[in-house]
Amino acid sequence: MSDKIYVFDTTLRDGEQVPGCQLNIEEKVMIAKKLDELGVDIIEAGFPVSSPGDFKSVQAVSAVVQNATVCGLTRAVKNDIEVAAEALKGAKRPRIHTGIGSSDIHIKYKFNSNRDEILERGVEAVKYAKRFVEDVEFYAEDAGRADIEFLARLTEAVIKAGATVVNLPDTTGYLLPTTMFERVSYLMNNVPNVDKAVLSMHNHNDLGMATANTIAGVQAGARQVEVTINGIGERAGNTSLEEVAMTLKVHKELNCYTDIKSEMLYPLSRLISETMRMPVQANKAVVGRNAFAHSSGIHQDGFLKHAENYEIMTPQSVGVDKSDIVLTARSGRHALKHRLEVLGFKLDKIEIDEVYKNFLELADRIKEVNDKDLVTLMKEMELVA
Repeated sequence: MSDKIYVFDTTLRDGEQVPGCQLNIEEKVMIAKKLDELGVDIIEAGFPVSSPGDFKSVQAVSAVVQNATVCGLTRAVKNDIEVAAEALKGAKRPRIHTGIGSSDIHIKYKFNSNRDEILERGVEAVKYAKRFVEDVEFYAEDAGRADIEFLARLTEAVIKAGATVVNLPDTTGYLLPTTMFERVSYLMNNVPNVDKAVLSMHNHNDLGMATANTIAGVQAGARQVEVTINGIGERAGNTSLEEVAMTLKVHKELNCYTDIKSEMLYPLSRLISETMRMPVQANKAVVGRNAFAHSSGIHQDGFLKHAENYEIMTPQSVGVDKSDIVLTARSGRHALKHRLEVLGFKLDKIEIDEVYKNFLELADRIKEVNDKDLVTLMKEMELVA
């Protein structure tokens, strides 16, 4: 039987921390409704204590989300937890997400503390949060650089205190996928009560490995993934929801699934991009403008013969209408002939050879040839549809 992977979306919290991407309450509510419809399991709506606006946003999201758990972030501070609990009162399924740094770097330079004190503060935060909600997630910030034996002790202690989820963030995007697999495997095998909670992946993309690290964690036993639409977030961003969801969908051998309605991914990507004023790079996996575009002649020929030659998923599976054949000077006769036939031009081999010569000259001048350019070219050559 396949395992369910819980999708924890933090677009409205970690994603919104990107400079220039702040959202108002109405925008957050709109996006939360879409995320709920998409099928995410948990929506992290904000950091309630950080500002009156964030508090109101978490309240507003809590009031409208029908299916997903609504989560509020806190530090391991009683006032933070109290404020989050208040903001989440209207949620059907509230979760408090509390935690503290776990690496020696954070312990020494951020908290001026020691491991034993940090463990005690983490346990007390979980116990206090449990007074308000049943569902408490603990984050061990900078777990990617934490001493693994201490991380195991901390994980065991917070689960004993009542944590339902333990989040193991690679906060700085430092880890390699092989190392992530080893670390999560260590916890799965060395934390006696690990079966009483879900281990969660929250990976940043500083070295471009957030998705790979998240999948490695899933392979080792993590069953929650913390992601954002388009991979937006601090610095180089967070793990991309669409990349993880489609990796799990494409790779059946992982024996895992999500409840994500993948056909909504591209439209929601566009909505997030426009609302948060954050362009999506053209070559972005799954939802980029070029994700289903083919411009090389060899690729175009292979794609036209059989789409699976160059596509491992259909564009429709992520909400894109169709694949694109982009005509450039690198395109071949097959792609040109195909496009002309779509436009209604039926040409024999001799005519195609002649048109192709003129097409290449045109493509060298204007770089990309669109349908209007082709029709003009055909008229100039006195070839009609």
